[in-house]
Amino acid sequence: MKNTQRNELAVCGFAAVKKLEKNHPEKIRRLYFTSDIAPKFGGLCKKLAKNHGIYNQKPAKDLEKLCGSVHHQGVVAMIESPAIEPLDFAMAEKWVKNGEDAVLLDRIGNANNFGAIVRSAAFFGIKNIVIPQDESQSSITTSSYRVAEGGMEYVSIYSVSSCKEFLEQMKGKMIRLGTDLSAKKSVCEIKNIKNQKKKPVLAVLGNEEHGISDDVRRNCDELVIIPWKGMDVGFESSNVESLNVAQAASIIFYEMCK
Repeated sequence: MKNTQRNELAVCGFAAVKKLEKNHPEKIRRLYFTSDIAPKFGGLCKKLAKNHGIYNQKPAKDLEKLCGSVHHQGVVAMIESPAIEPLDFAMAEKWVKNGEDAVLLDRIGNANNFGAIVRSAAFFGIKNIVIPQDESQSSITTSSYRVAEGGMEYVSIYSVSSCKEFLEQMKGKMIRLGTDLSAKKSVCEIKNIKNQKKKPVLAVLGNEEHGISDDVRRNCDELVIIPWKGMDVGFESSNVESLNVAQAASIIFYEMCK
């Protein structure tokens, strides 16, 4: 939940606030917590007191109003609303030079899915995430921060005006890897693809309902699919239509990092 008057974002959830305390305590302007959680944030309260920050004990209902969620887990930290920087092409070139993988999200509009993808990326050490510019206002929310379970502190999020143009810029520099139900290659082949081409991967994840867009698909070097049970013996579909995009991301990230 955002406080537009103060240009603040509420970060809630025990793990999210703890990682924020560990990595960027200076971002926290105000801290509120329930009586049972208070002892676990004594150190942070001392830091806030030293820097004239505000902290206070509140009943759970007040925290719910602050963050707009019942899932606050007894603690809410108010930070300045994060700004997502436009991706500088020089930064992308740096990824190539350092052999760093990256993720491009094509129309992933659900905040919970975005947070879960961030969490998986942080878990597997993938720190570069790119999103379309027109989705940048809805990506880093109280909900996505909480679902990321502290992962927001370990990734860098950038925006691009056009996924298609960004993919065109990265042609020949990174392995532009898309997911598609018509793909002939399994995600299990990602490691071999990386070994053969000797380049970092730019993994493209698409909308759950429609997948990656046609323009994006045409600008991918490789397309892979997550095989379902029975696919190898001719089953035309799985028991459910598709995996949740965040679940699919975890499988792809695992294969990328083998």
